[in-house]
Amino acid sequence: MVLGILKEQSFNRVSIVPASSKKLKSLGIETIVEFGAGEQAGFYDQAYLENDIKPSPRQTILTNADIVISIGPIQEEELSKLKKHAIYISMFAPFQYSEVIAKLDKYDVNFISMDMIPRTTLAQSMDILSSMASLAGYKAVLKAADYYNNMFPMMMTAAGTIPPTKVMVLGAGVAGLQAIATAKRLGAVVEAFDTRAAAKEEVNSLGASFVEVPGAADDKGAGGYAVQQSDEYLQKQRALVQEKALKSNIIIATAQVRGRTAPLLVTEETIQHMKPGSVIVDLAASTGGNCAFTVNNETIQKNGVTIVGESDLADQVSGVASTLYSNNMLNFLNIIIKDGKVSLNEDNEIIKSALISKAN
Repeated sequence: MVLGILKEQSFNRVSIVPASSKKLKSLGIETIVEFGAGEQAGFYDQAYLENDIKPSPRQTILTNADIVISIGPIQEEELSKLKKHAIYISMFAPFQYSEVIAKLDKYDVNFISMDMIPRTTLAQSMDILSSMASLAGYKAVLKAADYYNNMFPMMMTAAGTIPPTKVMVLGAGVAGLQAIATAKRLGAVVEAFDTRAAAKEEVNSLGASFVEVPGAADDKGAGGYAVQQSDEYLQKQRALVQEKALKSNIIIATAQVRGRTAPLLVTEETIQHMKPGSVIVDLAASTGGNCAFTVNNETIQKNGVTIVGESDLADQVSGVASTLYSNNMLNFLNIIIKDGKVSLNEDNEIIKSALISKAN
């Protein structure tokens, strides 16, 4: 069985790193990698060769591999080149792009979308979304520190006392919790919002204050995702966010609702009254953003406030992001490959959720 690793067209990461070769061999897999696939993450072709993973042309991988892996989906014209009954694993985001499954159904290929793996304890070791979100939360705070014109910790000097930076985190999921932990390590005073009552204990355990808005809908069956809130609740939330934002120096916005536009939490009015020099890093930029002025993949200024719209900050720590992605992928391959053969057993809830289109 041949597994092929494609070079990403839009990311610095690579889906499988050289160190994964031993585990792949133990599964009975021969692995090939596209020339230059890992270079942007610090994994050169020589490293793959030394681990018995052969660098190969893209065309060879597309037409010969039984399992093809990439992080971002390949273009539609390349899908027709995939081997009949092959397995193609990527992140198709069908919740965000509902038309994608109909497009994939045209091909005689099994399509697996790693972003569809359920966020359960059993699937935790292969939860790519959580791995990347954790890195994004960490990087968001460092990004904010770069743009912020002061420092995070309180410092007492002969020239005077420097007060600590006040950081507000919107959304205490995986990215938000990592942002809280990172900001605290840098010495900031941190507050956090989240609609999920269960997040309060986690926020407090990291040394941050939990800001609660009464009346939130909290769906325990949502698989760890936030759920859509009523207009009345969102109005209350925005009012409290504005009150807190006026006292904050940095806002890290991470609140997203799966398959929907991100909730608007930081309004134009709020930004007009924030302190000049403040920074907002909006990790929900690709789904509309939590901030009124957010532009995805752009950094802008409004009223002296810097607004960073970036949804994929994990790609800026491409080395460790590739390693975590590779580990998640190996854990998934371990459940679909038995005795050197693929078994897409849909009695397994993880496989059933991730297999979004089956070969004819």
